[in-house]
Amino acid sequence: MTNYRRNRVMGGTYFFTVNLYDRTSRLLIDEIDRFRAAVRYARHNHPFRIDAWVVLPEHMHAVWTLPTGDADFATRWSLIKATFSRSIPKRETVSVSRAGKEERGIWQRRYWEHTIRDEEDFRRCVDYVHINPLKHDWVKRVADWPFSTFHQHVRQGSYPPDWGTDTDVKGDFGERQ
Repeated sequence: MTNYRRNRVMGGTYFFTVNLYDRTSRLLIDEIDRFRAAVRYARHNHPFRIDAWVVLPEHMHAVWTLPTGDADFATRWSLIKATFSRSIPKRETVSVSRAGKEERGIWQRRYWEHTIRDEEDFRRCVDYVHINPLKHDWVKRVADWPFSTFHQHVRQGSYPPDWGTDTDVKGDFGERQ
């Protein structure tokens, strides 16, 4: 098995981009309750703080902070993906290579991870998470996308309700350009 280079920081904060295998799918929002249940299950077994999260039809972005002394985000993602996959009926087409490994055809095998370096980096990543539905033309206003922690951030006073009219958020966040 390939050992990918990942920057593991105990108690670190990370930005993630995770994609479905079929980038035309709406599975994540069509099955949002099952996805949320998978996240709750993973957090119950391997706690982490959700700093920001947005779920789009075929991909998602998240910012997590792990507990002190813990850098194992890979187990958490594996648990979320596996729990969600087991919860939905098998309808997807499976490639020969995936079938040989008894894999479902739901998720891209890998994900993009970035270790948050400082407060400015954290702010940029959280902003990127929340602006993403607007960036992909799913909504005209960030506040109109229901599958986002943006609404919690508004309630906490981190953003005004009308935030997100300027989509000029800079950075390489693991998405296709």
